[in-house]
Amino acid sequence: MTSESCRNGTERCYEALEKLEKKYDIVVNIQGDEPLIEPEIIDGIVKALQAAPDAVFSTAVTSLKPEDAFDPNRVKCVVDNRGYAIYFSRGLIPFNKSAKVNPQFPYLLHLGIQSYDSEFLKIYPKLQPTPLQLEEDLEQLKVLENGYKMKVIKVDHEAHGVDTLEDVEKIESLMRERNLS
Repeated sequence: MTSESCRNGTERCYEALEKLEKKYDIVVNIQGDEPLIEPEIIDGIVKALQAAPDAVFSTAVTSLKPEDAFDPNRVKCVVDNRGYAIYFSRGLIPFNKSAKVNPQFPYLLHLGIQSYDSEFLKIYPKLQPTPLQLEEDLEQLKVLENGYKMKVIKVDHEAHGVDTLEDVEKIESLMRERNLS
């Protein structure tokens, strides 16, 4: 539904917003690899963005399972004391000297959902790709590298991202279970 020239979901959201020809203050992007995202999370990121006038973007994180710590498909996030993103990575962050998962540390897993200030969404495609964005292949890093603020909410969510064929089977099974209950 969007052109092949879109390099990521944020650019697809911008293109969709332009095609709609309507005025919206906030645009929400629920990535296709997060089919079980809960409505409360959608509301939460929108409210977080509305409550943070210095932010142009918001997203959600949940607790990272130790078994996902070194999976590059599970994007990790670190947040400052005020709830703003510091960094996103496909590697474990923070990384400690032992090179092992610290069971006492509250590692965060990024969920595939974002909300954007629609005015910033018009700026994003014009920003040049950045070194960290290109190295990690994470569009959020272009936002941070350009000095914009990103509000992050922590939610209690059983994340089931779809990154592999095995993940598809797991999601289909979970969806069948939920429909039966």
